[in-house]
Amino acid sequence: MNVGGPAWQVSVLTRGVDTAWCESRLLTGEVDEGEADFLDLRDPGLTVEKIPFLGRSVRFGDDLRAFLAIRRAILRFKPDLVHTHTAKAGLLGRLAAISCRIPLRVHTFHGHLLSGYFGRLASWALILVERVLARGTTALVAVGAQVRDDLIEAGIGRADQYTVIPPGVELAEIRDQGTARAQLGLPAECPVVLFVGRITAIKRLDRLVDAMAAVLDRRPDAVLVVAGEGECLKEIQHQARPLGDSVRFLGWQEDVSRLYAAADCVVITSHNEGMPVSLIEAAMAGVPGVTTDVGSASEVILDGVTGLVVGTDPAEVADGLLRVLQADVRDRMGSAARRRAEIEFSSQRLIEDHQNLYRTLVAQRW
Repeated sequence: MNVGGPAWQVSVLTRGVDTAWCESRLLTGEVDEGEADFLDLRDPGLTVEKIPFLGRSVRFGDDLRAFLAIRRAILRFKPDLVHTHTAKAGLLGRLAAISCRIPLRVHTFHGHLLSGYFGRLASWALILVERVLARGTTALVAVGAQVRDDLIEAGIGRADQYTVIPPGVELAEIRDQGTARAQLGLPAECPVVLFVGRITAIKRLDRLVDAMAAVLDRRPDAVLVVAGEGECLKEIQHQARPLGDSVRFLGWQEDVSRLYAAADCVVITSHNEGMPVSLIEAAMAGVPGVTTDVGSASEVILDGVTGLVVGTDPAEVADGLLRVLQADVRDRMGSAARRRAEIEFSSQRLIEDHQNLYRTLVAQRW
């Protein structure tokens, strides 16, 4: 349950699924050192059952212990359906469900690891494992159409196994920008660009810092706010040092709505993504986005309407940011983003989509 889209979606589902119709249990692992725990920051009251040794890193002994613990939890609860999220939990959870003869098994791809994460051999091995797991999975969920298409092209599952269910978030209260900036220690009168997420290699914040340097050549008053941490933090801080106070590192923030209130636009410069929840949260707050065309990001940002979809070159990112930071463009795109997000990306829609999927699978099975 490290801070990110999967943890948020699981939290919403656990709290929102109709308890008069079904009973659920949430099994979670432990965050790695240096990662922020969603349960601590965003949802400390969520009831979970912690699985010892279940973590992101691959360790055969720990993974075997985690598998056995998951299996014991499943045998105690005796569920009709097991739904897994993320790669490691998806592997161990589905194997445990199969070994316990659970009739319905669902897995959600919040993105994929097909490119940008591993070398050629490791990527091939990962694809092979996912192909085998898909054969033992009743239904597959993808957060976006492009994510689904990428997985099908890689031979992971059949088209008729997939359901596309985009993320959903709560409708954000529009908060005063001046107050939010004062609380965060940001200048009251300046264009603010916001990045929210883990500072890892796949997010390509090096590209964002280069783009920000180009932005400052034309808008020297602009400020980039980076909210998050990760293994590349020190490297990115070193790269950004020549830009001085024009780049602010705030670490993980408990109150994300304050971040969006303070921002004029949100930005993603990743090499690989699923459907970034930060873009959806920003849209709910009436903040337009600029994103590279990765994964299903362009299914959140409608190019030229709710933000801009740009190329991977830092100069193209900079041009996109400069355009969106124009007051009239920002206001128009921000209003359009909020209107669309209320319809397409609400937490209630997320819950209803899952309940419909579960009901369909149950009806087909029994």
